[in-house]
Amino acid sequence: MTFGELALDAAEGAILAHSLKLASGTVSKGTVLGADHLQRLKEAGIESVIAARLEPGDVPEDDAAGRIASRLVAPGLNLAKAFTGRANLVAGRSGIVMVNAGAVHAMNQVDEGITLATLPDMMRVHQGQLVATIKVIPYAVAAAQVDTAVEVLGAGALRLAPFRPGRVQLILTRLPGFKERLLEKGKVVVEDRVCALGLELADVAVVAHRTEEIARALDPEMDLILILGASATSDRADVAPAAVSAAGGAIQRFGMPVDPGNLLFLADLKGASVVGLPGCARSPAMNGVDWVLERLAAGVPVDGEAIAAMGVGGLLKEMPGRPQPRQPKR
Repeated sequence: MTFGELALDAAEGAILAHSLKLASGTVSKGTVLGADHLQRLKEAGIESVIAARLEPGDVPEDDAAGRIASRLVAPGLNLAKAFTGRANLVAGRSGIVMVNAGAVHAMNQVDEGITLATLPDMMRVHQGQLVATIKVIPYAVAAAQVDTAVEVLGAGALRLAPFRPGRVQLILTRLPGFKERLLEKGKVVVEDRVCALGLELADVAVVAHRTEEIARALDPEMDLILILGASATSDRADVAPAAVSAAGGAIQRFGMPVDPGNLLFLADLKGASVVGLPGCARSPAMNGVDWVLERLAAGVPVDGEAIAAMGVGGLLKEMPGRPQPRQPKR
């Protein structure tokens, strides 16, 4: 493709780069200039235009964007028709988007005129949400560059893990003097969380904050078990994780590098995922609990390694009224 200033008598068939307002109306950028356009420009006293002209082997912007974006199509991701050099991929279902960052970085180095922007890896999306956009900046790019971009992307650069139905048990614990309203608040907020992910809160048990009581209440027939204790978990051997171990479960991770959410623990009980919730789970505000529950609801494996990798970006907005704020008041 060539780009630059063209005299009107050499501009027929070229693509106008910048809109021109005339008394007879606007000639918009992107217009393929024909004889009638050139006559109007000449009558307006214009002698030259900035325009692009395609050469053999060039792929027009919409065709190039659509072809590259087609490589990203996967189950649950829908491709919209390209326009003005842009092709969008939209979530067909609610779930978690998974991005191969290496493939995206590599593709964005193929040609400065071919760009791909995506949502962050493991981000929750809703049906109809824009997930990624390919933008071809010039009016055309060489076919060889389009081929390379498609090859570099490879398969599976972008995936969507949809939320799946599942049954959830919530175990709430109480201590002497523990306020009943906190039990109800915890139940309501947790139920809102799981229902928003397409899960069903199938059972709620309220027991004393004692290892044997929690162990008896655990139901491994559930897909997911959540434990919201009256007292925060301070160690792998503390009451709630000890209860999971006593029931035959295995603690996979205690503590996460996401704040709020540090005191979460993750376990497995005979195939059921168990999440020990930190106190911040009583708040509807975003916290580390959401990151774990979203992945579990989408069938995305969560283990100690996955949680350890959440530190970058894991410093979330601090909740007002937090008992132990990050920075003491001065």
